[in-house]
Amino acid sequence: MEMLALGWILISIGVILLLVEAFNPGFFLAVPGTTLIIIGAVSLLFPEIFSSSWIILIGIVTALVAAGGSVWLYARITPDKVPSTISKDSLAGKTGIVTKTVVQDTIKGKVVIDNVDWSARSADGSIAIGKKIRVVKSVGVHVVVEEI
Repeated sequence: MEMLALGWILISIGVILLLVEAFNPGFFLAVPGTTLIIIGAVSLLFPEIFSSSWIILIGIVTALVAAGGSVWLYARITPDKVPSTISKDSLAGKTGIVTKTVVQDTIKGKVVIDNVDWSARSADGSIAIGKKIRVVKSVGVHVVVEEI
């Protein structure tokens, strides 16, 4: 096979890998895609390179640089914020607002804690809409609250 044809084949495969990575991120195909494009371009510029051992060094260096660049790029585009998780143990002591009257014997009451709606019942008595509350404990899928 002619070296020019091989160069174009490598570039084409590299572009396909980059397109697959662009539409389905996370497969880490940008590294081999970039490597193939660069090796293909080098083979077009210097067709005799495939008959020497330099092509191995060029491939390794290109792959390492592409890997480092991909890791750097992914680190820059991912959010720095850690996703928040809520467990029933982490709710105790938090404060919120009543959005639907909370009573002692039912979990039909609603409260908002950290911008999340929760079914609630009161520790004792009734708590009206708009009142501030504190979570006493969490039971299953609802919270037990007290007015503050």
